[in-house]
Amino acid sequence: MALFGLFNRERKEKLDQGLEKTKSSFLSKLARSITGRDTVDDEVLDNLEEVLVTSDVGVDTTLEIIRRIEARVKKDKYISSSELQSILRDEIASLLEENNSSDTEGYAIPQGKKPYVIMVVGVNGVGKTTTIGKLAYQFKEAGLKVVLGAADTFRAAAVEQIAIWGERVGVPVVRQQMGSDPASVAFDTLQSAMAQNADVVLIDTAGRLHNKKGLMDELTKIKRVMQKQIPDAPHDVMLVLDGSTGQNAFEQAKQFTAATDVTSMTITKLDGTAKGGVVIGISDQFKIPVRYIGLGEGMKDLQPFNRRAFVDSLFN
Repeated sequence: MALFGLFNRERKEKLDQGLEKTKSSFLSKLARSITGRDTVDDEVLDNLEEVLVTSDVGVDTTLEIIRRIEARVKKDKYISSSELQSILRDEIASLLEENNSSDTEGYAIPQGKKPYVIMVVGVNGVGKTTTIGKLAYQFKEAGLKVVLGAADTFRAAAVEQIAIWGERVGVPVVRQQMGSDPASVAFDTLQSAMAQNADVVLIDTAGRLHNKKGLMDELTKIKRVMQKQIPDAPHDVMLVLDGSTGQNAFEQAKQFTAATDVTSMTITKLDGTAKGGVVIGISDQFKIPVRYIGLGEGMKDLQPFNRRAFVDSLFN
């Protein structure tokens, strides 16, 4: 059962506002690419390819979308340029559906998983700790008991930031001194959560280590130590990416999916950028569900990713 309610009008309006820069940029490029054209021919498809690539959809995903549209043109024989937007919208929605980005309404905590452990990963500056705070708020609003773990012990600012979020939301934070073993913090967090009969645990992790091997070793150690308390923890490894960085977000996703078993993604900062197309490409290339998108700094500005609503906001 979904925790955070229906995709209501307020959320949709926020989504429309948050994607305004992406939509304006994308649709204006699309309009220019088909101006004066009566049919979808090779030149229109070349123009569309450029539109998608420059909208940060990514080269591989762009080529797949073009391939699908070419197949539609070949099958239907004649497609007018005025139909192109509708076809493009359908193909992007289909692509997102095929790649596990279903229309979710928030976290669904499986029965028998208590506490449900979410380990949050991502580089510094992407909004990782803020995402944890917003999730904690939403879980608490849903009536669940939440515990946070400050396992990014490499930066004093990270520990302080999550402590501030804990105080702001009204949930306990397990922390140790800067430089402490992150795995030890994770262990203590799970121990505390079990003692408090908590429903959900959110574990923050370091955003930057010296190399990919160091990252892999650290995350593997944290998982191994947590499993001494809860054998199947973590139940979700959430990768947080900054949507405003465009193609750099792809590279971060490559690094983290190579380093650990990422099971969900959250893409933040979409409200201040025209690079929202990155959501489409990341979903397609990594076949990992995009669970949330960030559309602002407020506690309510983290939305469950709804494929249909996203595509609707992008094209309307």
